[in-house]
Amino acid sequence: MLRICDKEVHVTSGLIRIAHIEGDSYEFVENPDAVLDNLRGSGTRVDLFTFMQIMPETSPKYDYPMEWDNLAVLPVSTFDHWWKKQIRSVSRNRARQAEKKGVTLRAAPFNDDLVRRISGIYNECPVRQGRPFPHYGKSIEAVHEMTATFLDSSVFIGAFLGEELIGFVKLTWDQSRSQANLMSIVSMIAHRDKAPTNALIARAVRYCADNGIRHLVYQKFSYGKKDRDTLSDFKEKCGFQRVDLPRYYVPLTTLGRFAFQLGFHHRLVDRIPSSVLDKYREYRTEWYNRGLRS
Repeated sequence: MLRICDKEVHVTSGLIRIAHIEGDSYEFVENPDAVLDNLRGSGTRVDLFTFMQIMPETSPKYDYPMEWDNLAVLPVSTFDHWWKKQIRSVSRNRARQAEKKGVTLRAAPFNDDLVRRISGIYNECPVRQGRPFPHYGKSIEAVHEMTATFLDSSVFIGAFLGEELIGFVKLTWDQSRSQANLMSIVSMIAHRDKAPTNALIARAVRYCADNGIRHLVYQKFSYGKKDRDTLSDFKEKCGFQRVDLPRYYVPLTTLGRFAFQLGFHHRLVDRIPSSVLDKYREYRTEWYNRGLRS
């Protein structure tokens, strides 16, 4: 990890070393030239530096090599406008369902008790959405470390059933407070019938509307070669839209230049044909679901 221009910069290991701002969906590069100059003089080998352009500017504004990336974005004006005009009826009914079944929402201070409760949610089930859940089995210390980022620009909102935390969202805003990101949003599978995730999104929208934050971001709209899946359908029903934004890749070494030209800056899985990946995902989901049933 490097400290460049008051930003935490993560550098990957391996043959091709790629650097990016830590949390580059929440933190943005205001002066890329200054960051590049500092990276060159850091004494650490960096082959490629990547960053995403800031919303709402969607047309490329820099001359660096680029590819298109995407985010799931909800334009926010007022809560009533979102509630009446932007979401599907099924999402509206699900958010109401949470209240009817006794779910309450409130801000939760970040402390050891919250970390312990979040750890309990993470360790509920080893498989989510048909694949291994990456946070299952992590220690309390590891959960604390991963949730303690960006505390000065974040709020935690919990979904409670009585005194039990059954879901939470970590809402993180950028330095201009023009957009906020659902940095983490996870609910217990055992309480899915109470729709805590829908209720948490509704509370996040209300927080943005009350605080003048104009865009709410729910990570990417689509990942890799998957144009649609159940998660992107869920986001769309909640009012999120796909917004394509330039992602720049700036070579800092000859190796970085060749890596970008040959597409080696992408994961191997991203270069596999979509038909093969779709079939693999079907088998993977069935395999893990069979294991859970047994």
